[in-house]
Amino acid sequence: MGDTRRGRPTMNDVAAAAGVALKTVSRVVNDEPGVNAATALRVKAAIDRLGYRRNDGARTLRRGRTASIGLVIEDAADVFYSSLSRAVEETALHHGCLLFTGSSQEDAARERDLVLAFCARRVDGLIIVPAGTDHTYLAPEFEAGTRAVFADRPPGAGCEADVVLSDNAGGARAGAAHLIAHGHRRIAFLGDLPRIFTAAERLRGYREALAAAGLPYDEGLVAMGPADPARLRADLARLLRAADPPTALLTGNGRTTVETLRALASITGSATGAFVEGVRPGLGGLALVGFDDFELADLLGVTVVAQDPARLGRTAADLLFLRLAGDDGPVTRFELPTRLIPRGSGERPPPPRRDHP
Repeated sequence: MGDTRRGRPTMNDVAAAAGVALKTVSRVVNDEPGVNAATALRVKAAIDRLGYRRNDGARTLRRGRTASIGLVIEDAADVFYSSLSRAVEETALHHGCLLFTGSSQEDAARERDLVLAFCARRVDGLIIVPAGTDHTYLAPEFEAGTRAVFADRPPGAGCEADVVLSDNAGGARAGAAHLIAHGHRRIAFLGDLPRIFTAAERLRGYREALAAAGLPYDEGLVAMGPADPARLRADLARLLRAADPPTALLTGNGRTTVETLRALASITGSATGAFVEGVRPGLGGLALVGFDDFELADLLGVTVVAQDPARLGRTAADLLFLRLAGDDGPVTRFELPTRLIPRGSGERPPPPRRDHP
């Protein structure tokens, strides 16, 4: 069979079908005045009949803007980042812009490649959740007029740009202080990779809460690394086998909390066993506070320090569009508050202390 495909209809095709001048079609397509109602209706009927679509790419390029922005996040499958992304997209659509999104997978080289790929497509602006700490590669893009806002983590040294963060240290400090207020003195911290800004800040908040309560910082109670099930099971086993084991856990992000619950379930034999049955004879069950809310946390009774990823995304997007509208004020740094949500797991008192041989 021969190829029966034809090109997209053009404004010239619409003009011929409606029996009007090309300029008349242009005015109707772009909602410009100067065309009488009857002629406009005839042009619109021809547009519908032919299936003509305006070339927004060419139109926006003529105006020096592409009506698009780029968003680089860590992982689109992560609930936190999907909520952030949705808020950015809604704000972009409100401003008549399309959103291009890519995931860096915590890889600095991939982050750079995505950002530069978006820049090559002439996006008007960028929102970046950075994986790396070197953003000097953005200097030529900034000089060319591209605007950028960093979200969740700040840019690396040598890059001056707006940033919107959560109060990571304050949230972790509140979570640890909550456990301390319920009588816990041996609190373990399970965090993400220490090179990640949010993980380092949450560890800092945990340490500050201990110091404020006059409690020593014990490196043996800290485990930092990816939320890998095997790693977390090994870390928990090590902690629970200690001569003086922790009575409470502070987990550093949503994925770590979920994997910790799974690991504890494998130890206790039930999803809620960590809080009901106790993880080993004499321990009496662990208290737990997780950083980040997550699905079913309310049903499981997990106390969390909640961020607001949607507000984080909206704030970053609003700031970006403010810059695109011509705001050239000083670089800004917003830090959004977190809130502690008590649900039961973080309110368990420690078991009666036993002397160890």
